[in-house]
Amino acid sequence: MLETEILSQRMEEILGLDTPPLAVKIVKAGETLPCVKSPPQKSRYCQLLMLARKGQTLMMTAEDLACPAAKAALGFAPLPEKISTGEMLCTLGLFGSKAAAARTMKMIPRISLGSIKAVVAGPLVNFPVTPDIIVIESIPEHIMWLCLARNFKEGGRLNFSSSIFQCCCVDVTVVPYLTGDINISPGCYGCREATDTPPEHMFMGIPAKLLGEVVESLEALSQKAMKTVREKRVYKLYTGCKEEKTG
Repeated sequence: MLETEILSQRMEEILGLDTPPLAVKIVKAGETLPCVKSPPQKSRYCQLLMLARKGQTLMMTAEDLACPAAKAALGFAPLPEKISTGEMLCTLGLFGSKAAAARTMKMIPRISLGSIKAVVAGPLVNFPVTPDIIVIESIPEHIMWLCLARNFKEGGRLNFSSSIFQCCCVDVTVVPYLTGDINISPGCYGCREATDTPPEHMFMGIPAKLLGEVVESLEALSQKAMKTVREKRVYKLYTGCKEEKTG
């Protein structure tokens, strides 16, 4: 059994994930494309992750990508003027002014134009190539434990980056890829409109190099802290006392 398969299974078991950890490979310009099929139709990047969540491993090139904002984020093409000026985002009702939308788009991290030629996404448990990023889509409690697992060994505070726009392509793929650290996102207009992501789900991106450390820390957290929290001992004691006083 491959190490990534073991780590994927342990993460699912410890957290109780309903959806599998996903793997993303950024294929750089000059690298050989893996033997992975493309989506059956033009798709958005968030839809690629949705299909991966359903068990499919697929590769997307610029020609396969339907979303111009994601295409720019992944370095496939320049950002269209209607998006960069804020016009489209205002039309969607996402910002109160074109200036606010334009300021947001100017600040969004992107992979250098022309530096990659494809992205591959699929379930981590049987991913055919070495991943760059691990993406988790789940409930906030699961994301909380993953954040604590990242902080378990060294401590400190975590910083997250999001404009609440371009969740899947930027927040949990490009940001972890460029910074080398985890990032979380509550989701965005695009992924919630274009996929079947439940309202209660949020997202996390983890650089693949941190996967072993994160799962090892989850193992430690599951021995005591996670059990205590999920048993809700303090809450039960509190509500029990209230019932005694009103009884």
